[in-house]
Amino acid sequence: MEEVNLAATAISLNVRLRSSDMPAHMQQHALRFTRSLVDDYYSESSAPKTSRPNPTHLARALKKEFDDAYGPAWHCVVGKSFGSFVTHSPAGFLYFSIDSLSVLLFKTEVQLVKES
Repeated sequence: MEEVNLAATAISLNVRLRSSDMPAHMQQHALRFTRSLVDDYYSESSAPKTSRPNPTHLARALKKEFDDAYGPAWHCVVGKSFGSFVTHSPAGFLYFSIDSLSVLLFKTEVQLVKES
């Protein structure tokens, strides 16, 4: 049932899920938050509709949102064209596209550094 709700969310937000290793509720969080960032850009910006949101700002905001909600260390790449090969924590990977942008969100393990 969660997969059906996730698919309905993706369709309603005009988002295309490409690959995922993440619980459905976290995927929905990422999709909704990213859509709200993109929509806010268009509603507040005086830029023409042909321009797109700053990928760096989107990546930083999504990373911060997930760090705050699910703990460190989340990483986010947003762009129109990029390649990647990443190692991620279990249940900590999501790749999707929204409008003309692709979004890669993943979590890595954090290990404490002990001072000697």
